[in-house]
Amino acid sequence: MTLQVPASIDAEQALLGSLFLYPDTFRFTFEENLLPEDFFVAANKKIYQVMLDLNQEEKPIDVATVITRLQDIQELNSVGGVDYIMHLTDLAISSANSVHYITILKEKALLRRLIEVSEKIKQRSYQGQHDPIDVLNEAESLILKVSRDRKVSEFKNSKEVLDELIDRINQLKEKSGLTGVPSGFQYLDDITNGFQDSDLIIVAARPSVGKTAFALNIASNAAIRFEKSVALFSLEMPSIQLATRMLAAKSGVEINRIRTGRFLTNKDWTGIDQAKSQIETAKIYIDDSPTIKVNEIFAKCRKLKADKGLDMVVIDYLQLIAPTVSKGDNRQLEVSEISRSLKQMARELNIPVVALSQLSRNVEKNRERKPILSDLRESGAIEQDADIVMFLHYDKDSESNKAYEENPSKDALKEIELIIAKHRNGATGNLFFAFKPSINMFYLKDRTFNRKAED
Repeated sequence: MTLQVPASIDAEQALLGSLFLYPDTFRFTFEENLLPEDFFVAANKKIYQVMLDLNQEEKPIDVATVITRLQDIQELNSVGGVDYIMHLTDLAISSANSVHYITILKEKALLRRLIEVSEKIKQRSYQGQHDPIDVLNEAESLILKVSRDRKVSEFKNSKEVLDELIDRINQLKEKSGLTGVPSGFQYLDDITNGFQDSDLIIVAARPSVGKTAFALNIASNAAIRFEKSVALFSLEMPSIQLATRMLAAKSGVEINRIRTGRFLTNKDWTGIDQAKSQIETAKIYIDDSPTIKVNEIFAKCRKLKADKGLDMVVIDYLQLIAPTVSKGDNRQLEVSEISRSLKQMARELNIPVVALSQLSRNVEKNRERKPILSDLRESGAIEQDADIVMFLHYDKDSESNKAYEENPSKDALKEIELIIAKHRNGATGNLFFAFKPSINMFYLKDRTFNRKAED
C-alpha cells in the first residue's frame, strides 16, 4: 500500500485563484497566519510568496503584476507559465469560503511537519550513534516546536484583561497577596511577591558562604509549608547529603550527629521522626546526577510537570550543567547557552527556576568586597537572562561575625547579607540573615530596600 503525502492541491489552487480575483481574501490569510510553507506544491509556494512580496511593497495583486514579478525573478516557467496562472483564476472560490480552504492547508501542512519530524527521529534512531536519551529529548523538543509554531496569539480586549485581573486580585486576597511561589522568608517575599512563574532567579555566592543551604531552605519551605511541588537538581552533592541537611534544618539536630548517628538523645530522635514525617510527605523530587545536560533537565522537568505537577525548579549549580552541544574550549558560550535554556524552560513550563551560580575568580582576591553583577562567573548572559539576581555575602570582619570567627561552635550564628542586585519587575535591596551552619538553617534578621523597579 502506497502512502500519500497529506496535501490538498485542489484547495491550494482554489485559494490562489481567489487571491487573484478577490484581494480581500488576503485579510483571511493574514488572520490565519498562512505561510508559503503551508503549500505543498512548489509552484504554488512561489506564487504565494510573490503575492506576499507585492503586498509588502503595497503594490496591487492581480494576474498581470504576479506574472511580471515572476518574469523579473526568472521563475515564470518554473511555476507553469502564463497558462497555469490563468488556470488558477478559473478555479477561484468566493472570498467567503476562503477560511475553510485555509484551514485545510494548515491542517495538511501540520501533518507534513509531523511526518518530517518523525522521519528525522527515525533516522537518528536507526543510526545508533547517539545517546537514546539525547534522541528522546530531541524528539520532545521537535514535537513541541511544531506545536508552538502552529499557535497564534489572539488579541484580548480590555474587558477580558480587566476581568482576568480582578479574578487574580480576588485570588490573591485569599492567598495573603503573594502571586508567586513563597520562599518562606517574609521580607524576601515582600520584595519579590514570591518567585514568579517564568522567572529565572540566580543566587550567587563565594564558596562556603551557604548558597546550597539557602536554596535548600527555600525548597523545603515551598514544599513543606506551602505544599508546592519542587524539583531539586543537585550536581555537586549526593541526595543522601541533601536529605541529611534538610533533616537537620527541620529537626534542629546538628548535621554531624545525624551523619554519624552518635550521641543522639531521645529528644533528638523525636525531632528527627517529626522532621522525617514532614519531609517525606512533601512534594520534593531530587535528581543528584553529577553530570547532566541542560536539555536533559528540561526533559525531566517537562515530564515531571505532566505526570505529577511542578511549581518550582532549584538547580545547584549552573556552572556544573553540561551544554546540549559542546562548544569546545569556549566555556563562556556554553554557559550562555545553558543560561538561555534555563530561562526558556522557565517560560515554557511557566514556573520559577532558581539556579545557584559561582562568582568569578576575581572576587576571591578581595573577599571583603561585596559582589556585584559583573562578578557572575563565565558569562554576562547570566545577568541578562535572569529576572532576579541575588548575592549572599559573608563579611568575617563585621561586628556581628566576630563572635563566630573567634568561636565557631555548634550554636554559633553567622550574619549573611542577601543582596538583591537585580529585580526586573520590582525592588532591589538588602536583607540580613542569621545562618546556623551546624543545622543548615537561615533566619531572617533585618532588611533595607529600594522600591524602584527596572525599566
